[in-house]
Amino acid sequence: MKRLDTTLYGNRWKPIAVLIAIILALPFFVHSPHWFTVLILIGLYSIITIGLSLLLGYAGQISLGHAAFFGIGAYVSGIFTTKTAMSPWLVIIIGMVGVFILAYAIGIPILKLKGHFLALATVGINIIVYVLLVGFSDLTGGPLGLQGIPKLNFFGLDLGNQLYFYYFVWTIVILVIFFSMNIVRSHVGRLLRSIGDSEIATQTLGVDVAKTKVAIFAISAAYASLAGSLYAHFINFIAPPTFNVNFSILLLIMVMVGGVHSIWGALLGTATILFLQEFIRFVSDTYLNISGQVEIVVYGFIVILVMIFIPKGFISILAGTWKLIRGQRNKITSEEKGIEHG
Repeated sequence: MKRLDTTLYGNRWKPIAVLIAIILALPFFVHSPHWFTVLILIGLYSIITIGLSLLLGYAGQISLGHAAFFGIGAYVSGIFTTKTAMSPWLVIIIGMVGVFILAYAIGIPILKLKGHFLALATVGINIIVYVLLVGFSDLTGGPLGLQGIPKLNFFGLDLGNQLYFYYFVWTIVILVIFFSMNIVRSHVGRLLRSIGDSEIATQTLGVDVAKTKVAIFAISAAYASLAGSLYAHFINFIAPPTFNVNFSILLLIMVMVGGVHSIWGALLGTATILFLQEFIRFVSDTYLNISGQVEIVVYGFIVILVMIFIPKGFISILAGTWKLIRGQRNKITSEEKGIEHG
C-alpha cells in the first residue's frame, strides 16, 4: 500500500518547514488564552496520535488503550514532583522508560492477538489502569484527582507562560515527527509496512514479526507517556476521567479522520477533531442549549462519512491537491522550455 507521506511532498523537509512557519506565525494572530490552550493540546495529543499512526497505520496493530499510557506518564510526573524533590525532567524520562518497559512486557502476550481480540485486550489495559488510578487514592488522589503539579522551568525559562510552553510543546512535536519519519524511512519502517500488509509473508522472509510489533507498540506508548507528563505540568491538575477508554477512542478517531497511513495525517486529524470539538461546544451552548456529550454523536457520524467517502483520511485530499499543483507547475515549466527551444 502506498503511504501518503511519500506523495504529499517530495522530501521530509518541506512539510516540516511549512509546519514551523505556521507555528511561528500563529501567536501573531491568536491572543485568546483559551485558543492558546487548544493549540497546546493539539500539540500534546499529536504526540500520541503520531505514535498511534506508526502502530496502526504502518504496523497494522490497533490499540484502544493508549489513554492508559498517557495517564501513567501524567501520574508518574504528578506523583513524583508533588511528593518528592526530584527534577521534573528526570521524572519525565523515568516515566517514558518505565512505560516503554511496561508496554513491551504487556505487548509480548497481547500482540499475539489480532483484530477485535487485540482491540478488546487494549481496552482491558485501559480499564485496569483507570481502576488503579481511582483505587490507589493515597498516591493518585483517587476520583478527586491530583493537584499542585508544578510548572516546568527550562534553563531559567518559565514554561508556566503559555507562549513559551506553546513553543516548547511544538518543538517537541517537530522532534517526534522527525524521529518518526526516520523510523518510517529506515529498514524498520519497511518491515512495519510489510507487517501491515501481510504478517505471514513477512515471517516467511525470516523477520521476527512479534519482536518488531512489540517494539513499535512500546515506542508509541512512550510517546503517550511523554505527552502525559507534559500535559500534567501544563494543566497542573489530573484526574482519572481524563484517561478513560473514551479518550482512547477519541485518539483513534483523530488518526482515522486525518489519515491512518500518514504521520502528517495524525497531526491533521488531531487538529481537525479539536477544532471541531470547540465548534460543536459553541453551537450547542449558544444556539441549541443541549447538555451532554453531543460531540460523541457528531464524531460517530464523521467517522462513518470519512470511511465511506475519504477512506484514506483528510490528508489524502491535501496529497491529491499538492500532486495536482506540482503536475500543473511541471507542465507549465515544460511548455516554457518548449517555447524557448522553439
